[in-house]
Formats: sequence, C-alpha cells, structure tokens
Amino acid sequence: MVTSDQRRRQLAREKYARQQQRREEARRKAKQRNTVIAAGLAVVLAAGGAVYASVQLTDDKKSSDSASGDTPTTAAPTPTPSQSESASPEPKMGIDAKGTYAMSLKTNEGDITITMDAAKTPRTVNSFHSLAAKKYFDGTKCHRLTTQGIFVLQCGDPKGDGTGGPGYTIPDENLDALGKAGSDGAVTYPAGTVAMANTGQPGSGGSQFFLVYKDTKLPPSYTPFGKIDAAGLKAVEDVAAAGVAGGATDGAPKKAVTIEKATVTKK
Repeated sequence: MVTSDQRRRQLAREKYARQQQRREEARRKAKQRNTVIAAGLAVVLAAGGAVYASVQLTDDKKSSDSASGDTPTTAAPTPTPSQSESASPEPKMGIDAKGTYAMSLKTNEGDITITMDAAKTPRTVNSFHSLAAKKYFDGTKCHRLTTQGIFVLQCGDPKGDGTGGPGYTIPDENLDALGKAGSDGAVTYPAGTVAMANTGQPGSGGSQFFLVYKDTKLPPSYTPFGKIDAAGLKAVEDVAAAGVAGGATDGAPKKAVTIEKATVTKK
C-alpha cells in the first residue's frame, strides 16, 4: 500500500520531470529561433556587403576599386559596379582602331563631349561606339557622385543603382598612361579624365564610367579612355558643387543628371 508521503514524493518527481521537459523544450525552441535569426543576419550582412561593394570607391584594395574612394591610403569611395558582366559577347570591332572619336552626352545639366583615342583604347572605344548606336545610354542616370577623397561623377548604368551592365566585360587598356604609381599605390587622374569603373578585378569593366571633375588619386587600375571638353567639365563641376542628395559625400547627386542621348562619331 502506498503511503501518503510516498504519493507526495511521486507527484513531486512527476512535477519535476514535467518542469524539466518543458525547460528542455523551451531551450530547443530558443536554439532553433536563434539559428534562424543567425541565418537571417548572415543573409542581411551578405546583402549589406554587396551593397557596400557597389558603392564603395576605394583606391587601394579593390579600389573598392571602381571609383569608390579617396586616396589609396584610406578607405574611400571608388568607381565600381557591384557585379561583373559576362553573359553576352563583347561587340565585334566596328571602328577605326587608329582613329579619334567623340562621345557626345546630351544631359539635362548640359552637354558633355568626350574625346576618345581608339589607338590607345580600341576595345573600350569600340564598346562605347556599339552601345551608343543601340541607344543603350539614352535615358540613363548618372547614379553616383563623390565629393570627398575622390571627385567623380559615375554614369553608364541602365539600372541607375550601380549594379547594371551590358552583359559582357572588356579588358583593361592604357593603364600606364598616367604614369607609375607612387609609394601610396596611386596615380593622379587629372580633372577632365574619363575612365572605366570596374569591380576591382582585372578586365571587369562593362558600361559604367566616371567623369573626374577634380584631380583624384586612385590606383592605376581604371582604364582612362577619354577627356572631357571645357564646357562639359564645367557642367560636371556645377553638379558636384550642388553636392550629394541628403548631404552625404557619396551617393546620388542632388542635381539629378540624366543622359538624354549619347552618340559616338569619328572626328
């Protein structure tokens, strides 16, 4: 016969077992919840990293390297699309590889004419010639302006967010045109220079390019392929003077710039 004391002890043991089971179940659920949160955080951080890569213009490391930074000694902005393009073939050569060409950009903030020497950058000039003929740049925005560290206006992305491209990449060209890099790993891209943005990897240029409106130090890893005319440089300087939207130093220009029409002709 079970005494009342034995019964109480049995009930206490059963209650303790139930409590332990509930605690273990709570720990298991909490572990699952934390795993889900951690996985979600990893996705967010990965996405954040992609965004950072697409907007960071650094001059030293990856140049974040595509026009997203200040000087090679600091982590600043650099001209850089966030992804490389390789789905489509590079256009066949359709220009005079020894000729001089003019790319005319009609924008809402003024006309910009860029002189390009095909003898020095034949594949880059050929790509712009092909894209302009297809009206690729018409109606696109210059999506990025940097006003500290490096001084560029970045254009050529049909998506307008730094991630777009033509579906192919072109090789780097003319990288020694601006001289040998100094001890800081950088060369000076003079005001008026037009160069290709890239992902920081060799041969990763697509359609995005940047207009230098003030002498800028960057690694010699961006193809310099053109020179802006005086009127065009003044137009870019005016856009830069208005600053970046929201008062930042790297982002969409406060004066929105749209390329209404782009044409490339032989001079």
